[in-house]
Amino acid sequence: MIRFNDITSQVLSYHPKADVALIEKAYVYSAKVHQGQIRLSGEPYLSHPLEAAYILTQLKMDVICIAAGLLHDALEDTNASLEEIRGLFGEETANIVNGVTKISKMQFVSHEQRQAENVRKMILAMSSDIRVILVKLADRLHNMRTLGFQTESKQRSIATETLDIYAPLASRMGINWIKSSLEDLSLFYLEPEIYAKIKDETAQRRGEMEKFMSEVKGILSANLDEPGIQATIKARQKNFYSIYRKMLEQDLTVNQVYDILAFRVIVNSIKDCYAVLGHIHSIWKPVPKRFKDYISVPKANMYQSLHTTVIGPYGQRMEIQIRTWEMNKVAETGIAAHWKYKEEAIATKADEKQFAWLQQLLDWQKNLQDPHEFLESVKMDLFPDEVYVFTPKGEVRAFPKGATIIDFAYSIHSEVGGKCMGAKVNSKMVPLRYELKNGNIVEIITSSKQHPNKDWLKFAKTPKAKTKIRQWIKTEERDESVSLGRSILEKALRHEGLTLTNIFKSEQILAVARELSFLSAEDLVAQIGFGKVSPRQVVGRLKPKLGIKEDTSQGLVRKVVNRFRRPKGADMIKVDGVSDMLLRFAKCCHPLPGERVVGFITRGRGITIHQETCKHIKNAEPDRLVAVSWKPTEKEVYPATLRVTSVERKGILADISTIISQKDANIIHAEIKTTLDNKGIAFFTIEVESYKQLQELMGAIKKVRNVLIVERL
Repeated sequence: MIRFNDITSQVLSYHPKADVALIEKAYVYSAKVHQGQIRLSGEPYLSHPLEAAYILTQLKMDVICIAAGLLHDALEDTNASLEEIRGLFGEETANIVNGVTKISKMQFVSHEQRQAENVRKMILAMSSDIRVILVKLADRLHNMRTLGFQTESKQRSIATETLDIYAPLASRMGINWIKSSLEDLSLFYLEPEIYAKIKDETAQRRGEMEKFMSEVKGILSANLDEPGIQATIKARQKNFYSIYRKMLEQDLTVNQVYDILAFRVIVNSIKDCYAVLGHIHSIWKPVPKRFKDYISVPKANMYQSLHTTVIGPYGQRMEIQIRTWEMNKVAETGIAAHWKYKEEAIATKADEKQFAWLQQLLDWQKNLQDPHEFLESVKMDLFPDEVYVFTPKGEVRAFPKGATIIDFAYSIHSEVGGKCMGAKVNSKMVPLRYELKNGNIVEIITSSKQHPNKDWLKFAKTPKAKTKIRQWIKTEERDESVSLGRSILEKALRHEGLTLTNIFKSEQILAVARELSFLSAEDLVAQIGFGKVSPRQVVGRLKPKLGIKEDTSQGLVRKVVNRFRRPKGADMIKVDGVSDMLLRFAKCCHPLPGERVVGFITRGRGITIHQETCKHIKNAEPDRLVAVSWKPTEKEVYPATLRVTSVERKGILADISTIISQKDANIIHAEIKTTLDNKGIAFFTIEVESYKQLQELMGAIKKVRNVLIVERL
C-alpha cells in the first residue's frame, strides 16, 4: 500500500518549494473520516485515496489537486460536509472534491439518455476546474486495479464504462499511460480469454522481441552517432488492447500481429527530429501512407511527434516515433504538462490555444440542450475513431468507422441481422452497404424471406456481424450438401437393392465413415454432396461390410458407377494426384486436354473442370479449387468454338474449311455473318483431340489470306 511519505517525496522531487502541509492536513482529515471503513479487498478504505493521490503525483500535479485526491470520496462516503472541507482546505480544493462527487452521484432520467448525461455532467464538472477530471481518472484507475473484488456483473459494467468513456477521455487529454492502463484492465475483465492469449503469446516471444529491440536500438545509435545527433532511443511493446484492436480490425490471430513493437527517438531540437527521420528512411524502407507529421500539425490534445512505419531488419513492420524532450513530456502527462494552476505559473495565450478543445466542449454543453445532439458533438471530438448512432428509441450505439447497416442490425440481435433487408436512416431508405455516420438515427427493416449471403461479408465490419454471417453460410451449405449427398448415395445404393434409410444409422456405414476419417455418417454424406467423396468409393467399401459379393461379370457396384458415368476423357484426369472422381466439364469455357485446367468443387455434382483462366472461377473460394492434370488421348474428341474475322473475299470460307480438314479436325457447326464495313465473321464449332491441336489449327487459319483475327470463344 502507498504510504503518505511516498506522496510527499514524489511532490518534492518535481516541486521542491511545494507547501506539503496542505497535503498532510488532507491526509489526516481523510484518515479520520474514513476510519473503520474497509474496502472489498479487506484493506482500510484510506488505501484508495492514498493510491489516487499518488497517481496524481505521477502526473506532477500541484498540492491542491493532490489534496483533493486524498479527499475525493469524503463527501460521498462519510459524514463530511462541503462547508467543512471549504473551511479547512480552501475554495479550490472544495470545488474539485465537489465536482468529483457530482460525477460519482450521477442520476439518469432514462436508459436512452444515460450515456449522454454521463458525458454532459463530466463536462460540467470540468467547466470550473479541469483538475476534477484528473482526480476522477486517478480514482477510476485505482478502482480498475482492484476491480477483481467486485462481482462479475459489476466488473463487466464498470469495465465497459471505463472503455467507453474514461479511456478515450484520458487519450483526449493526452495522458497516454493512463489511457493504456485503463484499456488493458478493461480488456482483462471484458475478454479474459483473449487477454490471457495475448499475454501468453507475447510472453513466449519476449526473448525474441528483446533481442530484436536491442538490435534495432544498436543500428539506430550507430547511424545517429556519425552525424553527431544526440539521441535517446527507447523501445516498448504496444499495450494489449492495441494488439487486440489490430486483431479485430485486420482479422488476425495474436501470432499474425507483427508490429507489436514501437521505438521512440528523443532528441534536443525540432531540426534534429527531421534529420533523424531522414536517417531512418535511409536505413529502412518506409511503408507508404504510414508517415504522420504531428509536429507541424499537432493533435488537439497538444501531442507532437513524427510517426513513421518502416520495414525492419527482418522484413517486419515497426513503428518509430521521433520527438523532442519537451514533446515527450507532453506525450506522457498530456494536459498536466501545461498546467496553468501550478505554483508560480502564469497562463499564456499559448496555454489558452492548447485548451481550445476544452472550451469547445464547454460551449457545446451550454448551447446543446438535447442530450442526443450533445453526445454526437462531444463523441465526434473525444472519440474520433468511432461512429456513434442512435436507435429509434434514442439508445446510443458505437461502431468502428466504416461500419454499415448490417453491423447495426446484428448489434441489435442475430435474428434481426439475418433478416435485415434494408434500413431507414433519418427517415430515408438506405441500402445494406450504407456506411453509418455520427448522429444517424437508424431503423432496421426486416423480412422473414431474407437471409444472410456471402456478399454481406464484403461490407460487414464488426466481428459479431462477420461471425454470425459465416456461421449461417456454413450451416446452410452443410444442410444443402447433406441433402444432395443423401440423394446421390441413395441412387447408388438403390442399384444394390438397398435403401439409405435402412443403412444410414447402421454400424457398417459408420465404419466406412471412420475409414475415410469422418466422425459420423452425416459428415460422410455431406462430403459426397460437396463432391469431395464419390458414391462409388462409399458403395465399394460398404458392400463387403453388408455381406454383398461382387459379380465378376457385371458387378452391382459397376452398375452404380455406370449410373453416374464419367464423361469421356475423364479417365485421363487426375485430381490432386487421385483418379476416379466424379467429374464434369464446364460448358462456360470448354476446357481441352493438354491446356492448363483447374478443378472446382461443385456441391452435389462432384468436380467441374475449368480452364485456369476462366472468368467464372476468378473470384472462387480458394478452398473449393483443386489441382488437376489432364493428359491428351487420341481416343476422344472435344468441342471448341472459334470466331474468325476476315476481309470479305470470294473463296475464303473454302480456304478455312480446307485448313480445318487438313488438321484432322471436324466441323460440327458453322455460322457466317457479314458486317456493314465489308468484314466477314465466321463461327466454327469444331472437334479436336487436344489443346495443342487447337493451337496449331488456329495458327494455320491465321495464315490464310485476308484473315484478320482468330479467337477461341
